[in-house]
Amino acid sequence: MRGILSMAVAALVAFAPVAQAETLTDALVSAYRNSQLLDKQAAVLRAADEDVAQAVATLRPVVEYTLSSGWRRGPNPAGVTVDGWSTTFDLSASLMLLDFGRRTLGLEIRKETVLATREALRNIEQQVLFDAVAAFVDVQVNSQLVSLRQSNVRLVTQELRAAQDRFEVGEVTRTDVSIAEARLAAARAALSAAEGNLMVAREAYKAATGAYPGNLRALPRAPQLPATMDAARDVALKTHPLIAQAQRGVTIRDLAVKAAEANFLPTLSARAGLQTTDTGVETQTFGLVLNQQLYSGGAKASALRKAIAERDGARADLAQAGIQISEALGNAWAGLAVANAQVSAGDQQIRAAQTAFEGVREEARLGARTTLDVLNAEQELLDARVTRIEAEAQRYLGVYRVLQTMGLLTVDHLKLGIPTYDPAPYFNAVRNAPAHSAQGQKLDRILEKIGR
Repeated sequence: MRGILSMAVAALVAFAPVAQAETLTDALVSAYRNSQLLDKQAAVLRAADEDVAQAVATLRPVVEYTLSSGWRRGPNPAGVTVDGWSTTFDLSASLMLLDFGRRTLGLEIRKETVLATREALRNIEQQVLFDAVAAFVDVQVNSQLVSLRQSNVRLVTQELRAAQDRFEVGEVTRTDVSIAEARLAAARAALSAAEGNLMVAREAYKAATGAYPGNLRALPRAPQLPATMDAARDVALKTHPLIAQAQRGVTIRDLAVKAAEANFLPTLSARAGLQTTDTGVETQTFGLVLNQQLYSGGAKASALRKAIAERDGARADLAQAGIQISEALGNAWAGLAVANAQVSAGDQQIRAAQTAFEGVREEARLGARTTLDVLNAEQELLDARVTRIEAEAQRYLGVYRVLQTMGLLTVDHLKLGIPTYDPAPYFNAVRNAPAHSAQGQKLDRILEKIGR
């Protein structure tokens, strides 16, 4: 199994493109352009735009016709009995004149829903970009660990050969050779695990960016963060998309309460109609209709109470969103501080372990140390290097995690230099509920332009 993994990793390296190294920016751009999550949320946003168009349509008159034909037997208006087929054509138009704000409130609710959905899209953008950073870092970390494990196998192999040579001349016992053989087997097993982790990391990279990693460049300098956690928290509570989305949710529920209150009031509409029969009789009608439901079995009162309860829930959601974002920011900041401390400690640990390993190995050559002492010292040095690599990766990711909790992990803030999905063109094209083919062609062009 170890041989298969080694050949697979070697093949990945051999066929990786070397003409141009991939940067973290390249990975972020690919992730943004190839994300199915962003495509889905953009489609959800366009559906919300269409809800606005449908709400606008309720402000306009409704024109409809009915064409009916059937057999009839009975007196006509002149009192003469007729027997045969008759056809009637009805054309009617109606327009709501007064509904005490029902339709206008419905339109405002849908507009606020669009804005809330835009914030959801921005939040998903952050997650997509963070996943790309994590995948990029993970591939680099696992590549370094594979190299480290390969070096460890070579080193333990040398120690095994040295132990065998010393056994041949009677300087050590068979136990020393067996210890070295066992440690070599463990080193090979760890190498196989590292190679497997690298293959897993490559798959995660492909899922995040749309393609397997090639020759990855070193990580660039991490973005700048505020000087203090409190400053970062202030930014998070003002700019995070989940906060903005929750604020829109409160506005939506406030409007819903007003709409429920308006349902208790009457409506006034105008209607006009034209009826024509196949006998040439034509009837024209026009009138006003005042309508109000006097009793609904308590349904309207219940709807109002439900709207009030949902408004209270939305306000609680907003408060909770602030608490969660503040907690997430604090956790991310603490994690970054821990990673910084681990990196500093790791540097000291590596220096000490390197000195100890060199000393123990020299003492072993003089016969003052055993093979086990050398292998243990080498293992401590290896563990220190592994810990240092992982801590450095966590420190780098920690910066982007703080940016994400601040609501700033976006294409614009990172200055990736690519066009982003602009929701305005589609919204502007449908906001007035177009029904003509020219408008339809315009919408088609917009969809083709954004590649959705």
